[in-house]
Amino acid sequence: MAFFTAPATPDAAIVIDGLSKTYGRANAPGPGGKAKTPALDGVSLTIPRGSFFGLLGPNGAGKSTLINILAGLVTKSAGRATVWGYDIDAEMRAARRSIGVVPQELNIDPFFTPRETLDVQAGLYGVPPAERHTDAVLAAVGLSDKAEAYTRSLSGGMRRRLLVGKAMVHSPPILVLDEPSAGVDVDLRLQLWTHVKRMNAEGVTVLLTTHYLEEAEAMCDTIAIIDHGKLIACEKTPDLLARLDAKEMVITLDRDAAEPPPGLAEHRAEMLGPNRLRVAYAPSRVTSGEIFAAVAEAGFGIVDVTTREADLEDVFLRLTGAEGGADGESDAA
Repeated sequence: MAFFTAPATPDAAIVIDGLSKTYGRANAPGPGGKAKTPALDGVSLTIPRGSFFGLLGPNGAGKSTLINILAGLVTKSAGRATVWGYDIDAEMRAARRSIGVVPQELNIDPFFTPRETLDVQAGLYGVPPAERHTDAVLAAVGLSDKAEAYTRSLSGGMRRRLLVGKAMVHSPPILVLDEPSAGVDVDLRLQLWTHVKRMNAEGVTVLLTTHYLEEAEAMCDTIAIIDHGKLIACEKTPDLLARLDAKEMVITLDRDAAEPPPGLAEHRAEMLGPNRLRVAYAPSRVTSGEIFAAVAEAGFGIVDVTTREADLEDVFLRLTGAEGGADGESDAA
């Protein structure tokens, strides 16, 4: 089944230009007489058609505000945005029909069956009964065998998948996943991503927010990071990971050492135990062979070596200055 039908195929699924949002009056003071901080402050980015795009940021960064503006749930203060080539103000109806949003909250009527839930959602989007693909959507999200069960009887993971189905009933070319795997166990999370990856392979553009950074690193071809309402990075995932130019090596020595070999003084070398040496270095300037040579020059043999590349969490923490990873709570305010 093709998961979407589109009247046009723009190069960019979403284009955002100088998007800003300040809640309340822009110049009014906030609590304690302090000036209000914009939820979004001049954000500009382009999401290519067919991409799997990650939108990351700390709690309160503005992720949910941006998504809600695109979905027509929040009115922007300034800037411009198009969804599938449609201006979100001038062509509001067409823009809204071009996007399906899977929210963080489980907003499902517990007394409807999955089939009824999807049919009602399709009706809200004006999809005629003859043009609905309820059975195909249920199959796509792995709920065919639960089609007639009350949704209150579904597990948390099944309800998440039903939310994905609700977002797809009007066949939008863009799917927005706002923390879709929060509270979902590992097996059901894998099932969910299998369905979403298949949709993306068939042409659906996916915009993902998640606080599972390893998930974003594995799934997304491009990642944008926003902090305090500002866009601070937007790059292909491998390019973003290459920013740190950092690698860590843990070497097990053949005997105990009181301190790191003197040849590693210019690197961040430290002893983790009597015979375990950790070295943090920049691969663009130092090779592993040079590190091994410094260890050998100091008279030590090498029993074992493990390495760790910089990952998305390292980049995220460096760019945002956060104490921990991205959080999954709502950041609309």
